[in-house]
Amino acid sequence: MQYNKMGKSGLYVSRICLGTMAFGRLADEKESFRIMDEALDNGITFFDSANAYGGGKSEEIIGKWFAQGGGRREKVVMCTKFNAAVGETAELDGANNMRGLSGWKIRRHLDDSLRRLQTDHVEIYMMHRVDRSVKWTELWSAFSAQYFQGKFDYVASSAFSATDLAECNKVAHDFGMMGLICDQHRYNLVTRQPELEVIPALRKHGMGLMCYSPVGGGHLSGKAMSDPGPRSAGRTLHDYQKEQLLKFKAFAEKKGVAEAILAQAWLLHNPEVSSILAGPRTIEMLHDTLAALDVQFSDEEILELETIFPSHGMCKMGDIVTGHVEATDAYNW
Repeated sequence: MQYNKMGKSGLYVSRICLGTMAFGRLADEKESFRIMDEALDNGITFFDSANAYGGGKSEEIIGKWFAQGGGRREKVVMCTKFNAAVGETAELDGANNMRGLSGWKIRRHLDDSLRRLQTDHVEIYMMHRVDRSVKWTELWSAFSAQYFQGKFDYVASSAFSATDLAECNKVAHDFGMMGLICDQHRYNLVTRQPELEVIPALRKHGMGLMCYSPVGGGHLSGKAMSDPGPRSAGRTLHDYQKEQLLKFKAFAEKKGVAEAILAQAWLLHNPEVSSILAGPRTIEMLHDTLAALDVQFSDEEILELETIFPSHGMCKMGDIVTGHVEATDAYNW
């Protein structure tokens, strides 16, 4: 396993993060335990969950796994998220069970997550989505109080815009806090908008990047074009996307690597990426992600992928990729 510093913090995380959204929903407790043991045995020491996953079941399963001992909790960098009320607390929360952020939720939901996880702290506590109706001062006042009680080491965000990141970090510094350690964002070969503003903002603020949906919600798995079912990832594809996926399939066949593995390997090749989220339902799916660590690309292969899946900030001369620009240059004529 390879490890990266999370942005400019001193925290190292495994380049693959075990996403646990399937636990308690698509993977039962026994299979979830097997996946976590296999992940840890292969050096994956970064786990991600959320209070909403499985109505709290994901955190509960992880907590039971931690309770088995054997250094499980001590070896894991644990990240969990909050936004909506879940599980047994939803009814008790009354009017505060609406989706969103608040100082009240930070205190209450953090305590609930720690109880389910059977631990006294998490390494990273993440805002699952931005809530622009709430003042940053309210949130950082609550974060500060919980931080100084030792309940988490770092605060993080998910799906924040560049403006959100700037405003949030400014208020954090006013409170004497470090600010956000990382942002978790949808980023993959078919979703490259973060390259325009979010990734440059993360770089400016010294933040790490966690990538969720590395296979593009199934579009890059190789199944989007072959599965005609109503739940197929390919059911809403435009013609140009179908053409891209056919070219990607040919690229994968030429390289002799499965498409899903290639998509994850492309992210791992990117120095801007701190860690990619794998959300396996089975051991076999976990092994596919691990296989991505061994894939290497030549400069010519990277350019070929850039041609198949052009970035929004791509500079081209004819069909030749000559470079990339970021906002605001990418918005110019």
